[in-house]
Amino acid sequence: MSRDTVRIATAQLQPERLATLDLYRKKLAHQVEEAARAGAELLVFPEYGAMEWAGVLGPHDLDQGLALVAEAMPEMDAFCSALAGQHRVHILAASGPAMRGDGSIVNAARLFAPTGAVGVQEKLIMTPFEHRWGISAGGPCRVFETTLGMIGIAICYDSEFPLLVRAQVEAGARIMLIPSCTEFSSGHARIRAAAMARALENTCYTVVSPTVGEARWSPAIDVNVGAAGIFAPADNAHCQTGVIVEGAVNAPGWVYGEVHLSPLETLVVSGEMRNRSDWERQPGAAPLKHKVDVQSLL
Repeated sequence: MSRDTVRIATAQLQPERLATLDLYRKKLAHQVEEAARAGAELLVFPEYGAMEWAGVLGPHDLDQGLALVAEAMPEMDAFCSALAGQHRVHILAASGPAMRGDGSIVNAARLFAPTGAVGVQEKLIMTPFEHRWGISAGGPCRVFETTLGMIGIAICYDSEFPLLVRAQVEAGARIMLIPSCTEFSSGHARIRAAAMARALENTCYTVVSPTVGEARWSPAIDVNVGAAGIFAPADNAHCQTGVIVEGAVNAPGWVYGEVHLSPLETLVVSGEMRNRSDWERQPGAAPLKHKVDVQSLL
């Protein structure tokens, strides 16, 4: 059974050029231990944060970095799974390139439960730069049943599409995780606006985790602008601003906040506004076409 209150740590990750894979693992272990000691039960890392692993190459071209990280993904996953079990936390690992059996590369985020169960959400809609990189659209769209509640993942650009997130919420998601990687302030503004809009439309929580700062050694994540945040539907009796917590732009570290799940269902039927339940009153509203797989990580 899920709990009502969930303490979340969402990362503003500054990618570093680390000389060895052991240093990468030590950094990740320290980050997880710090968040767990602060009482976090759900730890969220950003989109393409896994590209930090490629720092061991030194300066490199894009294809080299993507190939190295894709090859190392199983080792990275095993380490994240062990950390989740050790600290009894759920971890959304930093997304990165994952190789499919047909040779295509997708952008995959992995959610690790303390039990050892893992759920994978691939990015569904590619940005122009991902098309240039040769990253393929993934799938399917999923929602994950956990002891913390029903969790969905919308990787960066995916969060900007209302019907995609709506389908996940209709499948049960109440916490939507949005790992992001944006180069400009405009990208940060889009993701923030999308996160707030999705929380309002769907009477759910959204959690943004960005890469921040410069990593000039990497052609993939060379410049990053963002701020972590946890957002809720704005309601006078619940969260007046719609912002539970928000970090300072480009300041590395954890941002902590708590979400309370039972009030969401109260808002649906008796809130100041009732966007989730009134969704179908929109002109042109129709049954959603997105199929969503529900996967248990219990």
